[in-house]
Amino acid sequence: MKAIKIILILLIAPLVMFAQKGSLSGKILDATSNEPLPFVNVLVSGTTIGTITDDEGHFLLNNIDPGFIRIEASFVGYQKIISAEIEISRTSTPFIELKLEKTQSEIEEVTVWASPFRKTIESPVSLRTIGIGEIEKSPGANRDISKIIQSFPGVQSTPAYRNDIIIRGGGPSESRFYLDGVEVPVINHFATQGASGGPVGILNADFIREVDYFSGAFPASRGNALSGVLEFKQIDGNEEKLDFHGTLGASEIAVTLDGPLGDKTNYVFSVRRSYLQFLFSALELPFLPTFTDMQFKLRTRFDQKNELTLIGLGAHDINKLNFEIDNPDEQQEYILSQLPESKQWSYTFGAVYKHYRENSYQTLVVSRTHLNNMTDKYLENDNSSEANKILDYGSQESENKLRFENTSRFDGYKLNFGANLDFVNYTNNTTTGRFENDQRVEINYNSDLGLVKYGFFAQISKNVFDERLALSLGVRADANNYSSSMKNPLDQFSPRFSASYKLTSQWSLNFNTGRYYQLPTYTALGYKEGDVFVNKENNLKYISVDHLIGGLEFRPKPSIQLSAEAFLKNYDHYPFSVNDQISLANKGADFGVIGDEEVLSSSKGRAYGAEFQARINSGKGFNLNLSYTLVRSEFTDGTGTQIPSSWDSKHLLSLTTTKELNKGWRAGARWRFVGGLPYTPWNPDKSSLVEAWNLTGGPYPDYPQLNTLRFNAFHQLDMRVDKSFYLEKITMKFYVDIQNLYNFQANQQAIVVRETDENGNFLLTDNGTRYVLKEVANTTGTVLPTVGIIISF
Repeated sequence: MKAIKIILILLIAPLVMFAQKGSLSGKILDATSNEPLPFVNVLVSGTTIGTITDDEGHFLLNNIDPGFIRIEASFVGYQKIISAEIEISRTSTPFIELKLEKTQSEIEEVTVWASPFRKTIESPVSLRTIGIGEIEKSPGANRDISKIIQSFPGVQSTPAYRNDIIIRGGGPSESRFYLDGVEVPVINHFATQGASGGPVGILNADFIREVDYFSGAFPASRGNALSGVLEFKQIDGNEEKLDFHGTLGASEIAVTLDGPLGDKTNYVFSVRRSYLQFLFSALELPFLPTFTDMQFKLRTRFDQKNELTLIGLGAHDINKLNFEIDNPDEQQEYILSQLPESKQWSYTFGAVYKHYRENSYQTLVVSRTHLNNMTDKYLENDNSSEANKILDYGSQESENKLRFENTSRFDGYKLNFGANLDFVNYTNNTTTGRFENDQRVEINYNSDLGLVKYGFFAQISKNVFDERLALSLGVRADANNYSSSMKNPLDQFSPRFSASYKLTSQWSLNFNTGRYYQLPTYTALGYKEGDVFVNKENNLKYISVDHLIGGLEFRPKPSIQLSAEAFLKNYDHYPFSVNDQISLANKGADFGVIGDEEVLSSSKGRAYGAEFQARINSGKGFNLNLSYTLVRSEFTDGTGTQIPSSWDSKHLLSLTTTKELNKGWRAGARWRFVGGLPYTPWNPDKSSLVEAWNLTGGPYPDYPQLNTLRFNAFHQLDMRVDKSFYLEKITMKFYVDIQNLYNFQANQQAIVVRETDENGNFLLTDNGTRYVLKEVANTTGTVLPTVGIIISF
């Protein structure tokens, strides 16, 4: 063994000691005209390594230490900028393109910290930017972007190991996602139809350059969101040679390729495959998930004024039950009894064309998305007869989208305007039964819904008073042909206004208010009873929310940001379940489907609170993100009384820190605290009825007691250690990630099982009409270690 160690040291040491440092190439352009900017000063942030751009705006920086860096670019008459994070290695020379915006003053430069603490004129509050360094190294997230977002203010995490995006007390269906400007409805595997969540993200972290996360102050060009907008910006492919990137992670193996296709085109392509089914089978878990996904980007610069980007994202998910468990325990029996088997696939393909003029540029986005969701369940998992099938669900959602935007600059004004047109098709074939009003109701319908959606938007912005005051006013209006209550765009008129005032060079006051609209889920729009679209007859409306946000920001140094924001959200016309007598705002953070039922646009709600955040990005390898959110969330019940929603966590606290150590080592930790969430007790009387239980394979919530109980608070510590080898021919990274280091056990709602006799037969009472039920205490939490390997060459 000692001889082997000596041999490894002799082989690796020369590569580590004598390999050259890395390089970075790039180009600096005018943000509006896309013209190259010569003689721009370019500097590696925190170092003395610098250069100037040539006549074509190109630059080359050499002798850079491998790792994550930022560069600064400055030029008289333009705002100084700091780039997103870039990873430098010895195996290839990455390329970055930076765009500078003109200032109104030709003498004094105005510094805009583009990353990590970005603030745009349209969104001076509630905007955070997440860099690739945070994504790659975040403890407890395993490079899953949806989990990383949960470390930021206002975003709620749960002990259920799901990726639901729950922002500032809103529901998990209230956010929208964009990939290089193309809307992507599904970003999680095994997605909950009608919401946003799932257990594993689809997006490959190898593609991501940075993420802009909006929890308010949405740009007018981004519609159909109530609580959040996330803009994922992807890297470009290597313009010089083919690169290979392989990852063996917590749940999957991934391969990414990028490189040039001729002189004007580059590409990035990846495929991932999970191995969870083997791991879960070995652990005797009652379900066996398998997922595969694909992602690509192709960018072509035809000339200086015209470019085209093609993107694609696809996923295929299969979840089967594990019937090979010998003598399943009560928790395993509970899951096997009610969890269905499912198959789901989705894809998004999009094209983004940009044309640049002297003082403006135009963007045309064309895309298609498709979701296919199939689920079935047999009573007692006995599929020997179709008579035992208690759920047969098949649904598809497809969208063909067209969006045009024009962005112009004139006399110090920035003007963005445009329109969108969407063609939607939704189908649903459902056969099941529900227990309503003390009796079994057969649900058997086929839907085929065609929909045309359209919208208009405009936003104008300007800096005044020597650029101390920034003002932005935006409007949009949306409509569709579903019903008379949705066809008039003026009924969905959505104004928004932002202002930011610089008290000093370090202090600023920020403000935003706006009204936003979102279309109810397609599952609700397409729900039928018989041949009637019930919710169309119920005059279903767009959901609306009014935002009021105010904040104070302090930046003592460019690398430090301290901020405080207060927010108020007032909801109206939220869909309200006729059968359950609850707002649909309380649903969506579980597997399955939400919205496929009769609803009324009658629920109201509110969420309010305050956020505090401290961020440090020192440029010397130390990063800290401390955020605290005080939030209350309430929606009306059947009597119109405001009661706590399922997301009324009260307190959210997250601390994430990482530190670069010597010789390629890096260590990090994340600690999260989430106040106890409300929950609804089971209804033992309804659940024990044989006829009711056999329709779902599980118990029923007692909705008249909605959210009257509350879990204990949840907290968890995650830690991660990385070791990187930046060698001349290859880059190798190894990491160990441990989630829930001190094995905290979060209490969950008790599971309910049926009592059996010594022969395994279910005990019955009331002349065989009721099961004998038993509640079993339920906790979740385990120490979860993960080893990851990343290789690039």
